[in-house]
Amino acid sequence: MKTNCKKWKYLLCAMAVMTAFSSNPYSTLAADMQVRLVDNVGKKQETTSDKMNSAENNREFAVTAGAADVLDTQDFYVARTVIADASASEKESLEKSIIKKSNALAAFTKGMMVLQPQLLPESNFVMAKVNEYANIRKDAAQDSEKVGVLYKDCGGDILEKNDEWTKIKSGDVTGWIKNEYLHFGKEAEELAKEVGVLTAYSNTETLRVRKEPNLEAGIVGLLADGQAVEAIAEEGDWVKVSYEGATGYVASEYVRVEFGVDTAESMETIKAREAAERERAAAAAEAKRVQRKEAVMATATELEILGALIQCEAGGEPYEGQVAVGAVVMNRVRSSGYPNSITEVIYASGQFVPASGGRMESLILNKTTRASCMQAAQEAINGVCNVGDALHFRRNNGRPGLVIGNHVFW
Repeated sequence: MKTNCKKWKYLLCAMAVMTAFSSNPYSTLAADMQVRLVDNVGKKQETTSDKMNSAENNREFAVTAGAADVLDTQDFYVARTVIADASASEKESLEKSIIKKSNALAAFTKGMMVLQPQLLPESNFVMAKVNEYANIRKDAAQDSEKVGVLYKDCGGDILEKNDEWTKIKSGDVTGWIKNEYLHFGKEAEELAKEVGVLTAYSNTETLRVRKEPNLEAGIVGLLADGQAVEAIAEEGDWVKVSYEGATGYVASEYVRVEFGVDTAESMETIKAREAAERERAAAAAEAKRVQRKEAVMATATELEILGALIQCEAGGEPYEGQVAVGAVVMNRVRSSGYPNSITEVIYASGQFVPASGGRMESLILNKTTRASCMQAAQEAINGVCNVGDALHFRRNNGRPGLVIGNHVFW
């Protein structure tokens, strides 16, 4: 009899401990157990002999009582007495019931411990929290070597983080940046949605851009293999795109759609760009010296590049919208945060989709840029500006800014 009591004592204690761990507020099973505990509090007011009056009730109590009740001296005595008085078949049934409940509670508790951290996964993405740029350093120290620059509206992925610094990878740059210069979590994701660009790349030789999402609709224009346009949304078998400022549709099976934000610039790239800018400045000075002879030839390339960009971005916009796109480019040329030439501003990595998609080159080589776009480019170069100090534009998506045609400028 003593051996059996000791055996059941250990089983009941194990059950009690597992029940106690399972009484987490996240658990509906634990909540049900707590109701039983409340019911059993009243039972504590009874005497031991009163509890012994009903063997069936006492057996139920022995199996379902919570940790607080079982570990109570009086309740444990009742449970032990009931088991001791039970028949062999009843003891076997009670033993199986206790073990079954113990295993279930153990599995539930383990599952909660594993799953709970996954309920709110932490974002691994960051965006720059600066007006112009922040330095990325080799080590987490202010005097460490600078390895790159993270500009406004650029993002990256977290590799490591401490209280003051975060190690990120952005483009081909890996290094440390102060936490105060970064947006984390939801803020970073929301900003990325605002400034990120969805781009559609043609993967067929000649892709028709249609006015409506059906094969019978009229054609807005054509895209060659590898050419890119800004994607507005994916709509089933079609992708809604911005083609020369107008809305069009391309069949989704013939394009590759990618979403991205601008990334950091390495010091090697910055140094190479600055060296190229110095060379261009020297060339510009020489061109200015001989301008009387070659004025048209000296300015034709920059003018054609800007005109082609305006057609790709706003060819279908009113003339005011075409001038506005050119004015944004010229504002960047004048800004210290961007290169100081039209060519470098337009071809800077990740800035203008048409510059990397091949459409501009086609317009320039074939001399097919519209006259209005060329005129808008010339006016912008001459100093006409109808967007204030705006350095950015995109299709109007409701964000604050100056709305001209289908674009918003800020």
